[in-house]
Amino acid sequence: MLACTLLILFAGGLQALAVRVQVTWDIGYLNISRDGLSTWRAIGANGQLPIPPIYVTQGDVLELTAINHLDMPVTLHAHGLFQRNSTYYDGPALITECGIPPGSQFTYIIETRDQSGTYWVHSHYRMEGIDGLRTALVILDQDMSLLDEYDEDVLLTLEDWGQEPNNDLMERLQVTPFANLSTDHPTVLINGINANFLQPIRFTSGRRYRLRVVSMSFTYWFKVRLPGHTMQVIEADGIYSQPSTVDGLDMCPGQRYSVIITAKESLEFNYALNVTFYSDYIPQISGLTPRYHHVPI
Repeated sequence: MLACTLLILFAGGLQALAVRVQVTWDIGYLNISRDGLSTWRAIGANGQLPIPPIYVTQGDVLELTAINHLDMPVTLHAHGLFQRNSTYYDGPALITECGIPPGSQFTYIIETRDQSGTYWVHSHYRMEGIDGLRTALVILDQDMSLLDEYDEDVLLTLEDWGQEPNNDLMERLQVTPFANLSTDHPTVLINGINANFLQPIRFTSGRRYRLRVVSMSFTYWFKVRLPGHTMQVIEADGIYSQPSTVDGLDMCPGQRYSVIITAKESLEFNYALNVTFYSDYIPQISGLTPRYHHVPI
């Protein structure tokens, strides 16, 4: 459910015109196969997985209402937002809040006046986020001059998707650490779909595309590249940067980048978007290691 109402702020005359964006999530369980390989009880919102991304404009007020139909508490975290003077909306369970009990609801009031760029929202209680309760949050810029740098805006979300509910996996790992992790690894989902089944992204020759790449992973790292193309990094984790040209991105859980890619003039070839996930306990695969843009953590 998505609705918008105008909130006009007066302080000695008209000072600002803000939009109050209202989003409601009925959070519940879904038996679903997202990777085409296994079906299990995941967590979605409004009967959907993937959960649609949220778009607001800088200065808007996001009202995100969570209605909890699970059998455990729920919290939501807007990853990357500063939450100045509003840490009680930040989401970490038993740190900034107690969690929304089953059968209850709570509305998060998220101010966006100080930030723009690419973020995401996910549960911050147990393994609910990795079981599906996550989506991208895009805060569009008030400064329209940046639109001169590209022709189209494309969102790419990356997820690690396992073969069973992750609470079950965690219970097994508490008995046998790292059991089966090197073999029963997850599938990469791009925009909520098994990356191997994703429909082509159609580029027009010579046009410039802003790719907003969001690592909504909880465990694995991603390497992202488009062979035959370079990427011009313009945003990292919601902070605009001086353009930096790279061959690919090396992304840890939670990281976000915006890059500009110019489509090749030639229509002779199609190009495969290459997304590789990795972690210390997965055997390394030998191959090309291009020059990646990496922010040390």
